[in-house]
Amino acid sequence: MERLTILQAGGQVALPEEWREKYGLKQGDRVLVRETPEGLLISPQTTALLGLLDELGDDLRGQNLTLDDLLAEGRNLRSDLLLEQYGIEAAGDDD
Repeated sequence: MERLTILQAGGQVALPEEWREKYGLKQGDRVLVRETPEGLLISPQTTALLGLLDELGDDLRGQNLTLDDLLAEGRNLRSDLLLEQYGIEAAGDDD
């Protein structure tokens, strides 16, 4: 479905009421605006976050990694930075 709308002061665009209801959007909700080859794509924040999580999952699977692997590497990097930058050993660094 397409709908022509007017760009208002400050760059605001009003979404039709039926779309706001369909996607559960209300005043103050965050939306993601993404530039695509076809133009601009507006997505509810929850949809955007789920899409990013799907992309992350695909990337991890493509590298034969699990979420646990990613979290462990993050903890290792954090520990290294704490030690390097502040001379602090991170709690639980017994491994």
